[in-house]
Amino acid sequence: MKKILYLMRHGQTLFNVRKKIQGWCDAPLTDLGVRQAIVAGEYFKNNNITFDHAYSSTSERACDTLEYVSNIPYKRVKGLKEWNFGTFEGESEDLNPPLPYGDFFVKYGGEDEIELRNRIAETLYSIMKNDNHQSVLAVSHGAACRQFMRYWAHTSDVDQKERLGNCCILKFEFENDEFKLIEIINHDFSQLS
Repeated sequence: MKKILYLMRHGQTLFNVRKKIQGWCDAPLTDLGVRQAIVAGEYFKNNNITFDHAYSSTSERACDTLEYVSNIPYKRVKGLKEWNFGTFEGESEDLNPPLPYGDFFVKYGGEDEIELRNRIAETLYSIMKNDNHQSVLAVSHGAACRQFMRYWAHTSDVDQKERLGNCCILKFEFENDEFKLIEIINHDFSQLS
């Protein structure tokens, strides 16, 4: 039986605005980030999409986003956290190396790209394997969502090359122990700024 996972990036944060590297460190949602989360919540409501379970990264920006999107109880899960950028946390984004990052951050106390990819894949797999999980919302982070997409890229023709925007929603089907990305929902936030 097909199950559905809605994997979503958090709303805009103060560090997003200030172009700061934000992985395991945290920054609050901006007013725009709150409004983005409300728009994402309206998308689910307007499309009669309900969830039997919800999960969030332990980061405040993800938890707050989920609370604006839905009022169902949720579980905080460390496995949904963003990439650990080590001593680069909170520094200017212009210090980032060129993509792909690979194992660059390991020597600075951070996480390897494959380590992150496997962590997010194992976390979401263990969530979706629960028998009573048919329609699940999980709020995570840009790089974590992208790495999950890469892990399952071989099962889907749906892709997005440009950066995953704040409150972007990735809709996956989960069946026979495999995820398939079937839709990417990008909201129009032009009227919010």
